Amino acid sequence: MGMCLPCLSGAEDDVVVTPDPETRRRQLAEAAEKRQKEITYRGIKNPEALERKKKKQEETEKQTVNSEGGGLKWQVG
Repeated sequence: MGMCLPCLSGAEDDVVVTPDPETRRRQLAEAAEKRQKEITYRGIKNPEALERKKKKQEETEKQTVNSEGGGLKWQVG
């Protein structure tokens, strides 16, 4: 019997307090956002550089479309 008492003496210290619902929702949203980013950038060493490259490419494409009036060129060979 004496062996069980030391285990129970610290039981109230081990109780985990559940955060309020708003804090819990925020934590869950942050965790989901983090998982989504990890999935999106899986295998990419520098995701920020990739985003900059994509934005630059999109801007270049927009400029090309605006300057050529449609983006498609016909070549007669």
